[in-house]
Amino acid sequence: MTFKQRTTLALAAATAGVLGLALAPASPASAAQPAAECPRVLRCDWVPAAYQQTGDPADKETYGNYDLSDRPATNKIKYIVLHDTEETFATTLKIFQDPKRAASAHYVVRSSDGHVTQMVKTKDVAWQAGNWYINSDSIGIEQEGYATEGGTWFTPAMYRSTAALVRYLAAKYDIPLDRQHILGHDNVPPTTAGGTAAMHWDPGPYWDWNHFMSLLGRPTEPTGRPDGQLVTINPVFKDNVQAFRDCEKNIDLPEQPSSAVPLYTQPSTDAPLFADPALHPPGQSGTTCASDWGSKISATQQAVVAERKPGWTAIWWYGQEAWFPTPRHTRVTTPTAGYVVRPKPGLADVPVYGTAYPAAGDYPADFTAPRVSAPLAYTIKAGQSYPGGGQAPTGYYYAPTIDSSYPYDHTYFAGSTRYVTVQIGHRTAFVKASDVDVVRAR
Repeated sequence: MTFKQRTTLALAAATAGVLGLALAPASPASAAQPAAECPRVLRCDWVPAAYQQTGDPADKETYGNYDLSDRPATNKIKYIVLHDTEETFATTLKIFQDPKRAASAHYVVRSSDGHVTQMVKTKDVAWQAGNWYINSDSIGIEQEGYATEGGTWFTPAMYRSTAALVRYLAAKYDIPLDRQHILGHDNVPPTTAGGTAAMHWDPGPYWDWNHFMSLLGRPTEPTGRPDGQLVTINPVFKDNVQAFRDCEKNIDLPEQPSSAVPLYTQPSTDAPLFADPALHPPGQSGTTCASDWGSKISATQQAVVAERKPGWTAIWWYGQEAWFPTPRHTRVTTPTAGYVVRPKPGLADVPVYGTAYPAAGDYPADFTAPRVSAPLAYTIKAGQSYPGGGQAPTGYYYAPTIDSSYPYDHTYFAGSTRYVTVQIGHRTAFVKASDVDVVRAR
């Protein structure tokens, strides 16, 4: 055994001890069965998602369920997106093997024992996030379960396996282990203002983000001043019992521990819940629906404090103040040092985007299908600040056919405009660096 092999095995054993996992025996891959890209602490298998045409053989644009690429040589992998399946593990595998379903993820994690199945190679682009820009730069992990039943499906084995997988992928692709890069599907922005209502909201309010980030070795700890501008939402999961509603089934859900903290329009629980302006018309309040992401903020998300009153804190949220209870001697937030984004002096507001695509002039003159960013329904107003500031990759991966038969097909176009990330509400988004100042908050 070489020194590298001994070191790798020792590291795997150490990781297994930290996460409480049994070290899996190595299983050689055959030529017909590629090895799954997994840490050695996990038992993983490879079940390929479908990659084939679904209609007229002459129509190369009709196919499923992912796109070939050569990441990170073509473009960096910057994000990992966590989902829940809303189906059983077995049914999810069948869906991703059906090219007519036009859906896939790189990995699927089983609830009962944390078993991991890889279905798309990480170099390729899975159709998983509902945002092509995010798809192009991310790895998607589906977890067996149902968002409104998360407490029963999100098992210790699932948390441990997903954490081991995320740590492995983050190390491999140099992805920061923070909530600006480890996203829930509910944190992925739409690509246009009109697409907001169609965005997904999994893994939902019952996924224990505090526990998961602790398994990644990144627990929420105080790093800022007690009266500082930036906070991390940090309730104790078991004590943060909330009552939400499954509005698709029109039933009230049992009161249970949650990562979500409800947001109000005023410092009172009798005030209306906050409403995402892209989901609700003016004057309509937010709801207790588990799917209504505008009326709640999640543990491990950051926020900029706008105002404080006894027992209450207001944060900037979708362009307005949103309030939540912060009783004395109850942990709801943790002071955090980090970076915030605010409009440059003289700008009344700044457009927010769900993508960081190149400008039209960045594409070749003979390229006929340029993709440019469109503003979302939100803006950052003068006097407001939001967490963020990390540089976002600017580019567009063009892959319209199954066989690269068009000019420039399967090409990544890098852009010259610099974007930075921002969390203006529940979802990550992007602003042009030329529009904002990024400042340190303590």
